[in-house]
Amino acid sequence: MMCGAMQNVTSVKPGGHGHHQLLRRLKNGTGEQEMKQTFLLRNEAIRNNAIDAILSLPIDDKSPHEVHVKEPKRSKAQNDRMWPMLNDVSRQVLWHGQRLAPEDWKDLFTALWLKTKKLEQRSVPGIDGGVVMLGVRTSKMRKASMTELIEIMFWFGSERNVRWSDDSRREYEWSQRKGKAA
Repeated sequence: MMCGAMQNVTSVKPGGHGHHQLLRRLKNGTGEQEMKQTFLLRNEAIRNNAIDAILSLPIDDKSPHEVHVKEPKRSKAQNDRMWPMLNDVSRQVLWHGQRLAPEDWKDLFTALWLKTKKLEQRSVPGIDGGVVMLGVRTSKMRKASMTELIEIMFWFGSERNVRWSDDSRREYEWSQRKGKAA
């Protein structure tokens, strides 16, 4: 669904009178501003601020506000944990006779993760024919999902006798001690 400001942009003809007004408004900063507030619930005061922000919003049946509550995104520590594991698998496992780059292994592991969640991997027709499988962006994953992905990688590598580097082993053991809080 398009927001109101985008509808204005698409309905104004370039070079027309409305086009110049819109450009002037955007240049001067007098166009509509999107209100966005994020609250990281770390304590009771922040939770109360979030509640107050919601209670202060007008209720409008024709143009309702959206409120999103999400689990935290994966942490930098989780990302730092993933790459040594991908490198270990890349160096030690041949996949159907091919040596794959860590990024390729990431695509394979995220595809398996999607399947375990009963989600389908997206694909699109290639520009020059064929089919392109679209990968999962781990930077968009939530912490719990990233923990599951790391566990899949550890299981896969262990089944294939991957000798985990000190970095991988240390990071995996740390994640097991910290659990989903990582």
